[in-house]
This record gives sequence, structure tokens and C-alpha cells, in this order.
Amino acid sequence: MVEFDQYLGFLAFLTILTIGFWLMIFLLTFVVPYWLGGNLLEMWKERREAKKAEREKA
Repeated sequence: MVEFDQYLGFLAFLTILTIGFWLMIFLLTFVVPYWLGGNLLEMWKERREAKKAEREKA
């Protein structure tokens, strides 16, 4: 038979596991694409500015 403290421990484990799972899903669906998109946009802007500066220099 399962005692009450073991039951509470199991519920705490399931809660932490579920929170971790949903946090991972959130990070993979919103944060990572936002971070990648921002980095790609910044790289594109820097390259465009470098080309513009090179054209003005020549």
C-alpha cells in the first residue's frame, strides 16, 4: 500500500515533470525561433551596411 507522503512525492514529481515538459515545448516553439530570426536579421543588416560602406569607400 502506498503511504500518503509517497503519494505527495509522486504528485510533486509529476508536477515538476509536466512543468518541465511544457517549458521545453514553449521554448522550442516561441523563444528559439524568435532568437534565430533576430540573429539572422542582425546578420543581414550588418552585411548590408558593410556592402553599403564598401560602395561609398570605392
